[in-house]
Order: sequence, then structure tokens, then C-alpha cells
Amino acid sequence: MLEHLRGPFKRLIEPIARALIAMGLTANAVTVIGAVGTIVVAIATGITGWLFAGAVVLTILGLADSLDGSIAKLTTGGTEFGAFLDSTLDRIADWAVLTGVIIFFLMHGDWWYDGTNTSLPDYTSRVGVIAAMVSIMTSFVTSYARARAESVGFEVKNGVATRADRLVIILVGMAITGLTHQGLWLAMAMVLLALLGIITVFQRILEAKRQMRIGRKTYHA
Repeated sequence: MLEHLRGPFKRLIEPIARALIAMGLTANAVTVIGAVGTIVVAIATGITGWLFAGAVVLTILGLADSLDGSIAKLTTGGTEFGAFLDSTLDRIADWAVLTGVIIFFLMHGDWWYDGTNTSLPDYTSRVGVIAAMVSIMTSFVTSYARARAESVGFEVKNGVATRADRLVIILVGMAITGLTHQGLWLAMAMVLLALLGIITVFQRILEAKRQMRIGRKTYHA
């Protein structure tokens, strides 16, 4: 859904990439710094409950995620290891963001749930945690389906929700919940994320099956 914005955004951040190159930073260094920053901020956000501030910082880190590619293009042109490192650390960052959401639901249900009323469970937190766990699974399987298809010569990149789309859904849900102190918004965001993730996984499976039935290789490394 957001893929059409990638080109203009890369042109916008090119001056920042050039400044980082002048400072002596490599593409791989920026990849590692961004991933570590995302992991720390995501977990800290879940623990502290500072969702709005966390969403803002994670948005900035998410936008900066494109800098490593721009730096690589302007310097080495990109390496196989750089692409591998970026993809691998993206998976860890995705896990961290959703783990931060789970931690938040487990630690801050008192925002909207009166624990003294034990006759009515905290369904908001339960739904949010379960949906976030499903989203972690679909995030990993979506990437694995593409990688596995490519390993046998087929390109499978389709799906209703790219990584950028998934991050937007999470961050918007975090920001609204941070402003309203109502976990229902984040829980609904997690449910939407889980549903779109499941759809994307099946779309990639069906696309791989279609291409393999035809038997014409579509991926060339």
C-alpha cells in the first residue's frame, strides 16, 4: 500500500545519507544502529507505557531504516552481506516492536480495566496479546515464504500488507492509545494486523503455487 512512496522518500533522505557518509558511517553500521535503537525503544515503550512518545521515536527510526540502502547505493552500490544483514535485523526489530506491545498489555491493563471486578476478565488485553502473537508469526512467515520461494527460483513479493504497512498500523494504534489511555485502539490495531498478516501469508502461498505450476523461474539473484 505504501510502496509507491518509496522512490520520492529515498530522494528526500539522500542529503542525510550523504551527511552520514561524510561522518564515516557505513551502510552496515547504520543498519545495526537502527535495529538496536528500535529494539531498545520498543521494549522500553512497553515497560513504561509511554506509547505516544514511543510511537514518535519508532516512526523516526522506521523512516531512518531506508538510510542504509541510500548509503549503500552512494558508496559500495550494495553488497550481498548488507542485504542479508538488513533483512535479518528487520525481523528482530519486528519481533521487538510486537513484543513491546505484548509487554504493554500485560503491564498496563489498569489504564482501562478495574482489577477489583474479577467477574469480568480484561478482554482488551487478552485480545491484544493473542493478536500480537499471531502477528509475530505472520510477520516471520511472510518473509520466510518469500525467501523460500526465491531459493527455488520464484519471486513472491505480493500481499495486502508490506512491512511498512504493518508498522504504520502498529504505530497509529500505539499513538491513539497513548493519547486516549484506551487499550481498545491498540487491540483493534493488532487484530487488523493479524488478519492482514494471515491474508498476506495465504496470498504468497497461492502465488508460489501458481508460479510453480507454470514452471517458469521468475527470480534471478
